Amino acid sequence: MSPSAPAPAAALLEREELLATLRGLLEAVRTDRGGRLIWVSGEAGAGKTELLRHLCAEQAGSARILWGACEPLHTPRPLGPFLDVAESIGARVAELVGASARPHEVAAALLAELRGSRTTILVLEDLHWADEATLDVITLLARRIGAMRVLALGSYRDDGLARAGGLRALLGELARRGDRLRVEPLSRQAVARLAEPDGRDVEELYRLTRGNPFYVTEVLAAGGQGLPETVRDAVLARVALLGQPARELLEAAAIVPGEVELWLLNELTGGRLDGLEECLASGTLGAFAAAVSFRHELARTAIEESILPTRRLALHRAALLALERRGDLRDLARLAFHAEAAGAAEAVLRWAPPAAEQASDGGSHREAAGQYGRALRFAAGLAPGRRAELLERHANECWLSDQFDAAVDAQQAALECRRALGDRLREGDAMRTLSRLLFFVGRVEEGEALATAAVELLEGIGPSHELAMAYGNVSQRRMVLSDLEETLVWGGRALELARGLDDIEAVVYALTNIGSAEAQAGRGEGREKQERALTLALEHGLEDYAGRAFMSIIRCAAEQRAFEVVDAYMDRAVDYCRERGLDTWRLYLLAVGAQVDLARGRWDQAADVAALVLRDPRSAALPRGHALSTLGLLRARRGDPGATELLEEERARCWPTHEIHRIGLLCAAMAEAAWLAGEPERVERETGPALRLALERRAPWVAGELACWRWRAGIRDDVPPEAIPGPYGLSLAGRWADAAAAWRGLGCPYEATLALADSDDEGALRQALDEFRRMGARPAAQIVARRLRQLGARGVPRGPRPATRENPAGLTARELEVLALVAEGLRNSQIARRLVVSEKTVDHHVSAILRKLDAGTRGEAAAQASRLGLTAKDGERYRPR
Repeated sequence: MSPSAPAPAAALLEREELLATLRGLLEAVRTDRGGRLIWVSGEAGAGKTELLRHLCAEQAGSARILWGACEPLHTPRPLGPFLDVAESIGARVAELVGASARPHEVAAALLAELRGSRTTILVLEDLHWADEATLDVITLLARRIGAMRVLALGSYRDDGLARAGGLRALLGELARRGDRLRVEPLSRQAVARLAEPDGRDVEELYRLTRGNPFYVTEVLAAGGQGLPETVRDAVLARVALLGQPARELLEAAAIVPGEVELWLLNELTGGRLDGLEECLASGTLGAFAAAVSFRHELARTAIEESILPTRRLALHRAALLALERRGDLRDLARLAFHAEAAGAAEAVLRWAPPAAEQASDGGSHREAAGQYGRALRFAAGLAPGRRAELLERHANECWLSDQFDAAVDAQQAALECRRALGDRLREGDAMRTLSRLLFFVGRVEEGEALATAAVELLEGIGPSHELAMAYGNVSQRRMVLSDLEETLVWGGRALELARGLDDIEAVVYALTNIGSAEAQAGRGEGREKQERALTLALEHGLEDYAGRAFMSIIRCAAEQRAFEVVDAYMDRAVDYCRERGLDTWRLYLLAVGAQVDLARGRWDQAADVAALVLRDPRSAALPRGHALSTLGLLRARRGDPGATELLEEERARCWPTHEIHRIGLLCAAMAEAAWLAGEPERVERETGPALRLALERRAPWVAGELACWRWRAGIRDDVPPEAIPGPYGLSLAGRWADAAAAWRGLGCPYEATLALADSDDEGALRQALDEFRRMGARPAAQIVARRLRQLGARGVPRGPRPATRENPAGLTARELEVLALVAEGLRNSQIARRLVVSEKTVDHHVSAILRKLDAGTRGEAAAQASRLGLTAKDGERYRPR
């Protein structure tokens, strides 16, 4: 054993309190308060060994370290851990152990070696595998340890304690002679912290691992590429210790994800449940009222993958037959799962589609898409009409769950089926649906052609729901392009036809398009139509359209800085979409929410939410584009690295869409980044085409922002005043004080400060300098400071505030305090209690610290701070002078 071996990140996360307890016990031993025996328990992989290694590594210079371990042998070696210890303390103990001396003789020799003035840490690891003689020595040691300077630490797996009869008896006998510490699995919050750098799905990772540090670490290290070999080897090695009946029962249980009812397990094993008790005693399975399940999904997967293919196939067939005979149709997904695993095509097509409908009705659209995908893998022999129906349903569920590439592929295949059938009505509808999907993935030219072709085909058939939706599709596209007149023309056609057909779906679709276009143009009646569309969608259970109506209202309000409207709808909208699995709209809402947070000065929150959207592998082009522009702009405002890369990624994506609101967001961010970098000559290049497009499309807020950046760069445009909304118009007119007041009234502190910075008034500029520094807007603060000095102002600071000047990382006084506590190993909840602030506030401080120190983890931040001289010195907490 090497006590100095570094522990994995997961091994010591949420172990600080345990480590502090052990340090305290050791200190008590040092100060002649008597030796102690401590039992350290936890499930396999919980991190017991790493906890003890960390303690030993940090105490190696001040205490003697003795380490012994039991081995998982069918016949344990007698006194095995004491043979390990004997190699470090003296020949007499080794001689006795080697000669198979009686336990009392070994104990006497060991106690003689342990007596003395030097403090000793004695680790006896994996005592659940201990032989009888080892347990006898521990019993004798426990009775005499109080007279020595020894901290004895005995570790064992409590999930296998039922099989370790000798240890269980010993624990009962020594209940009054030893304290117990349990190493618990990691919380969801800890798993989330470990998963964050890799962008892993936290809930899925926690479901697989149940917070077991070993499993978490190995899954993350494997990069999500299947079951890690290390996990498979560890699980199978443990199973190999069981008897044959127990191993066969585990194989039967392993083909059933989740809980396995005892009746089903009985069917799968042919009534042979005699190995169940051993499986439960080993801790591999856990018991419930009338079912069992694996403690960890990864363990189940490892065993399932080890089963011979023929046996696995037979087990799935048996499970399918047993479930079908039972006739319980509450969990159709289970029937579909076993049908596919059994290779039973007919059963897959019987159970997977209704399982998809069941999932969709419950708001689980990702699961519904998966079930339709399962059915389609067995659909080669289906009639074209039935296959087209499955493809269309699969495409719709993929759309709702933000899986756009799969949606496009499925809808394209559905269109080919409809064409082959000669079903012109459904062919036209399939064209309309595919065009809408193509718009969302940025293939706009293909989408435009299909949208027009769908209208032409359907008009030749006559009035129908499909034609009303095709009109609505063209209207939506014109609305996205900010073409008000064409939006109203096509939307009006859709609305008239839909009302004549009493078609609520098409009415909601058209109202949303018309309302959005009018709201974007500043017409008050637009909001009324948006809200009417939302009300109808909610009343009639049109969930996708409700998500779209929510998004329409919030996006228009966000652009016009009507934050009271955003606040009135945002939480309700996000909750609605999350509860119903509408991931496409949820991610779009989050992306717009990050944009709003940035505008309102909530920069840390904006960064967190934008990063969340970007980490989601399913994030579609539109929400991802908003998040890229927001995060890139925020980095530029803070002077952080990586701004250009984010903005350039969005540049390549947004221009082919011709969507001015997306293009304007990006170009304004590029212009500001150029201005902050002291490169005003770039502003013309970044904004010229976008401003012309915004004026042409009559997008006033986009035009106003672009015009202001051009004005700050010295470019004077002949822009009609009526084309520019209030605050921007005030700035262009040179009324900086009125512009600042207008921005403050809207709740936009950074824009208000920019307006102050437009002036030549020393007082206003000093106020702007203070505000920019308070926000952490370093580049803008430097620009204002230079202007003050050019105006001859005196006493303008050349660096950061006194609170941050004494450290080279630019941390605030509070961030320095938080960093010192992070370096001490405290969790955010503990720091919050220490500083008497909310945990969320601490989260934001830690995020800022990691960003300013360019650190990926808390450990890296502590190490970087130490190198910069920012942490405590000589046992004192760091505080700024």
